[in-house]
Amino acid sequence: MATVTGFEGLRHPRRTDLKQFSELFDPLFSASSDEARRQAAAALSQCPHVPPSVALQIGNAPISIAAIFLTRSASIDDATLLQVIRSQGQAHATAIARRDNLSVHVVDALVERRQTGAVPAKTAAPPVQASPAAPAAPEAEQRQPEPLAQDMTTAKLLREEKLRGDLKSLARVARQAAPALPVIEPLNPLHEALLVRFARSGEANLFAASLSAALSSSPELGERILLDISGQQLATTLTALDMHTDDNLFVLSALYPDLAERLGGTTRGETLLASLSPESSRVRVQAWLQADQSDVLGTPEHQGYLSPDRGADPRQTAARKGPARIAADLQQKRSFGRAR
Repeated sequence: MATVTGFEGLRHPRRTDLKQFSELFDPLFSASSDEARRQAAAALSQCPHVPPSVALQIGNAPISIAAIFLTRSASIDDATLLQVIRSQGQAHATAIARRDNLSVHVVDALVERRQTGAVPAKTAAPPVQASPAAPAAPEAEQRQPEPLAQDMTTAKLLREEKLRGDLKSLARVARQAAPALPVIEPLNPLHEALLVRFARSGEANLFAASLSAALSSSPELGERILLDISGQQLATTLTALDMHTDDNLFVLSALYPDLAERLGGTTRGETLLASLSPESSRVRVQAWLQADQSDVLGTPEHQGYLSPDRGADPRQTAARKGPARIAADLQQKRSFGRAR
């Protein structure tokens, strides 16, 4: 114990210190009592630097002495553990199996040790019959590894089955997950020029078709956005498409003449655009596009906005308009953009 205590006091032992301790430990450990060897093994189990020869000598000791060292010592390398597993009995392997952070090689050796431990039980059974007085005890001892191997195999199968179930659940959740939000690409120069041109000439139908093409949506969504007489939905859409501020203001003023009215030192269109941010506008338009895609998937053919059996508006949950309202919308659409 004095030798062990002196070695534990070395925080950073040199190579010569490790060699000297190995040479001293071998004869002292062999000549000591079981209690002294048990205390030495317990003390060295907490030492971060134990020579491999010392670790192997303690590991090969009887399990009553080596158990605490094999279970707790962090200084045993895999090579020493593999030698102990292959040279000692099942009790030593069980103590090693209780260690934390076992490597793959050690786990494979433990599994092989458990599986091969049941083989000698069958081959060694006939010679035991020579002693008629005590056949029961050896036979019970020889059959112990077989249930252990069966339990380990069963546990492994259960873990694999649980893993397969978890993977299947994840796959189902991935298939049932909501589709990603549509991507809104900024306006290209061609689309922006077309929108400005059709707004200047007051061609509402062509403007709606160009807007739908810029959004990669159905023509119906472009018509619905344009039919918002307040101009807020069109302003939100053009802001989400990153249209230039001057062109955006010109388009709004051309299609909605009331937005060109001045209030103090600014116009109503400038006030409307100042109240919108690109991020919030993009979120709203993405929601419209997502709802529009759902409508398109549910409707095999496009139906005009004024169709009597048109689909639901993706921007609102209002009930279908009556004939009088439809007639008023038709009249407004015919004169749309020409009030200027």
